[in-house]
Amino acid sequence: MPTLILGPMLRHVTATSATIWMETDSRCTVSVLDTEAATFCVSGHHYALVIVRHLEPGSATEYEVALDGERCWPPNDSTLPPSRIRTPGPGAPVQIVFGSCRTAAPHGAPWSLELALDSRGRGVDALYTYALEMIGTPVEQWPALAVFLGDQIYADDSSPKTRVRIAEERALSPSNADDTLPPELVGGFEEFTWLYHESWSPPIERWFFANVPTVMIFDDHEMIDDWNISAAWVTKIRRQRWWQDHVVGGLMTYWLYQHLGNLSPDTIAEEGLLAKIAEVDDGEEILCEWAMQTEEFTPVAGGYRFNFVRDIGRVRLVMIDARNGRVLEPGRRQIVDDDEWRWVLDACTVDVDHLLIASSLPVFVPGGLHDLQVWSEALCDGAWGTPGRKFGEWLRVKADLEDWPAFLLSFEAFVAMLRALGRASRTDAPATISILSGDIHFAYAAEIIFPDTAMASKVHQLVNSPIRNALTPPERTAMKLGTSRFATGLGRLLRRSVHRRRTSLQWKMDRGPVFANCLGTITFDGRQAKLLVQQTRPYDDQGVAAFETAIDADLLLGTHNVPAEQLDTALRPVSGARS
Repeated sequence: MPTLILGPMLRHVTATSATIWMETDSRCTVSVLDTEAATFCVSGHHYALVIVRHLEPGSATEYEVALDGERCWPPNDSTLPPSRIRTPGPGAPVQIVFGSCRTAAPHGAPWSLELALDSRGRGVDALYTYALEMIGTPVEQWPALAVFLGDQIYADDSSPKTRVRIAEERALSPSNADDTLPPELVGGFEEFTWLYHESWSPPIERWFFANVPTVMIFDDHEMIDDWNISAAWVTKIRRQRWWQDHVVGGLMTYWLYQHLGNLSPDTIAEEGLLAKIAEVDDGEEILCEWAMQTEEFTPVAGGYRFNFVRDIGRVRLVMIDARNGRVLEPGRRQIVDDDEWRWVLDACTVDVDHLLIASSLPVFVPGGLHDLQVWSEALCDGAWGTPGRKFGEWLRVKADLEDWPAFLLSFEAFVAMLRALGRASRTDAPATISILSGDIHFAYAAEIIFPDTAMASKVHQLVNSPIRNALTPPERTAMKLGTSRFATGLGRLLRRSVHRRRTSLQWKMDRGPVFANCLGTITFDGRQAKLLVQQTRPYDDQGVAAFETAIDADLLLGTHNVPAEQLDTALRPVSGARS
């Protein structure tokens, strides 16, 4: 009899349809409500994507999952509420949760297990805490969407449990020393699947995924730290004999476990990749060929498009792949190439009440971090000659200088897009434009001010990171230093030394930083929008997890709530156009 290994996960949901993803241990027929779907196979793993249609808008429909006619979800011994498909209805408030960076180290009772197995103390899982609170919340108050902004798994920093498993497996088949992966790095399709199983299997989180629609995008740790940070990095990593197996396995599992569920049924049909895989006994060769082509085109134009759009009523989310489609040629670096950027512009130019533009990497970073990244890119481009170029490349990798300001052409294009989308002369400008990001391992909110443009939209950079991977005290100290007044002044001097002018925009970290594990929530009601960031408290004596409010702001009023001319100029990141 087939068994459900992972899922069900509620993924793409519209007013009348829903896709539900799962993994089973063998080939079978999966049933959800009145819909059946056959599993498909990749490298001996079996998956299903069930597309349920003809749902009622604004409804909450309980569902179960059966494999070959035998119910397998919810488990017979489950005490959790039934799983439901909630479809958006016209005019209803929309609640979206978001965040990034979640490790799979153990948590929960016995709560001492975490300290025993993970000396870093990754802290209380914000997703786990949120799901616990959601269990006792009325269904109509559940979020309409969860947006995961990168590092759902850590392929280069796996949990103690997975490291033990990797070591045991590799001991059975020793490799040539030149082919040996670093012990902390998973390699190949099979080992990547272990990370998803460990991260998504715990009962509380599994119940959350069965009830809340999700979208996901990768960041570097889904593959390896600094993935595609520079052309020199790409050249160096491709010399490693283990790299191809690693990157192909990472892309294959990303498509199966994360990206497939991002897509609408129509897009899945248009792409045809799932249909090709489903036609054969095992689609490993097909998906492997796709992954090799995708890696071959990275980081130049022509690769697979991982960007996508999700609409919920009058709210639109545009997800940007800031990692795999980069242009890394010195002097013309871009986070996305010209074709992809045209797609982004088209996707964002819509008549909606609220526009969310999501990127794993922040666009507007606080303090001296902005100017430091602008300066480092100029060094890589030869502003201080060959020695400066080498130093700039070293610094770019060592300090993870790869947010949007480190790709100045893309930063400037992003600013121009925001100005065009939110200007007062545009009659259909959104009430709010929010840039959702993660990666940076602390949360904050910053309102973006356009002194030279009358704006109808309130524009904010909203960062929520980490969900679970809190910085160590020394790392927090370094981040605080990077956002300090001293770093801001130093960054300004460095930026001027390479003849980069300041941008006309103004912003600062209005709310934050929040260094604890946390989860962000935005609630939209008509033209209103409110932000709530909740941080986890340490487990109490009984091992109970709980939240406390870290940020509470009305986005339509603005996060700083003071006139632009009163902004602290010492905290304004200053950089931008080339002189």
